Amino acid sequence: MAMTAGLTAVASSSGKLLSPAAAVCRPGCGALAGRVRMGTAGGRPGAQGMRTSSSGMRRVRGVRAAAVSEAPAARIGVVDTEGLPVKALMEALEAAGRRGAEVIMAAVDKPRNIDYKGKADLVTDTDRNTELAILEVVRERFPGHLILGEEGGVSGDPTSEYLWCIDPLDGTTNFAHGYPCFAVSIAVLYRGRPLAATVVEFAGGPFAWVTRTFLASAGGGAFCNGQRIHVSSTDMIERSLLVTGFGYDHDKAWETNLDLFKYYTDVSRGVRRLGSAATDCCHVALGITESYWEFRLKPWDMAAGVLIVEEAGGKVTRMDGGPFTVFDRSVIVSNGVIHDKLLEKIQPATEKLIADGLDFTQWMKPTGYMTDV
Repeated sequence: MAMTAGLTAVASSSGKLLSPAAAVCRPGCGALAGRVRMGTAGGRPGAQGMRTSSSGMRRVRGVRAAAVSEAPAARIGVVDTEGLPVKALMEALEAAGRRGAEVIMAAVDKPRNIDYKGKADLVTDTDRNTELAILEVVRERFPGHLILGEEGGVSGDPTSEYLWCIDPLDGTTNFAHGYPCFAVSIAVLYRGRPLAATVVEFAGGPFAWVTRTFLASAGGGAFCNGQRIHVSSTDMIERSLLVTGFGYDHDKAWETNLDLFKYYTDVSRGVRRLGSAATDCCHVALGITESYWEFRLKPWDMAAGVLIVEEAGGKVTRMDGGPFTVFDRSVIVSNGVIHDKLLEKIQPATEKLIADGLDFTQWMKPTGYMTDV
């Protein structure tokens, strides 16, 4: 069977290749459990053409820019995994990701039933069915864990130290149009920090869909289809391929990022907009792009991808340069080498948004969930 390099077709738990018609949701996918209320909780040199003035401020192409801290970013993943059930969690993640991908593969080339949550924000039956299939696996193996799903909200034990962040179909708009890329994204947090993660990316196109599976655990490295992966070593923005994303609300954050998009399109190899945050992060981890940033993502959008980037040797912060958690409202991931160079432009733009009153406090943290972040 012909395969795209680095990609594999979705297989069943027995290892047999599943055709779209055969990859159906198993019986027993029960209704989503009752929801729990969600609350809100409170150096390298610069880019080419940059020099430092006598005042200590940097200039990029003649523009005065605020200096960016070059201290290494704090780890976002769990620092000490001793005594934690990492192996069992990874096995559950693989099984859940595989089940979710099977449901999507069964539906990907069929007509879609679409509901619109907002002017442009949509959800398909496949989103719901995929989350149900994932939840079946998680609840069977870890019934006492807390769950945060994009479609099902919060369920489970709010006193648990473990939180599963599930995006059953990241890139729903792409899926609805039959346009790559989209993905299953699942991460497990321990006291608010990513502990293990998987992303199953769909690529190819109508009647030629294939997948590749990314896996990572805190301190255990990042892998794609079983092969260790690492971020790129590109050290110049001018030689970098960048990625960003835009939310549905055309507000000040949207306008600010549009300006950043225009700027970096001019000074880099290009800026892509793929429409799947989980996939965007994985492409940085894979070393085929150098950075990805976006405003106001949800925890289920980012939790898996940011750990995969970190374990591939990359760097993760907020867009204002501050330490990142999956409950923050902005993220920038990179190969680490160009991170501070990108922040020369992205950090002050973000700080201006904050000064103008845009809310960047943590959000979507389940009420009562105890974290270290």
